[in-house]
Amino acid sequence: MSDVKLNKRLTLEAPVRNPDGAGGFETTWVVLGQLWANVKPGSGRERAVETMTASVTRLTITVRAAPVGSTMRPQPGQRMRAGTRVFKILAVSEADVAARYLRCLAEEEVAA
Repeated sequence: MSDVKLNKRLTLEAPVRNPDGAGGFETTWVVLGQLWANVKPGSGRERAVETMTASVTRLTITVRAAPVGSTMRPQPGQRMRAGTRVFKILAVSEADVAARYLRCLAEEEVAA
């Protein structure tokens, strides 16, 4: 994987559940840091979301590896952001035998 070009700067965010005062919870997102990444689009589809249609694209995002337990190591349930674009992380695995890079399977959802 020596030809990986990490040319896109992404913000890694983690969800935090806060009580909403009415017995439920509200999710807010906390910035964990910045990562340089390689973003490759994959397949896309359309799906109904509440009262609208959304376009969903799967992406493969490659980032430099971080040790297990580090806050800079992406995890499923977190997300990455590039400006107004949001990538929901679905799965994370080592991208190479030497574990220098991580491959994140993610989804981007936009109103169609």
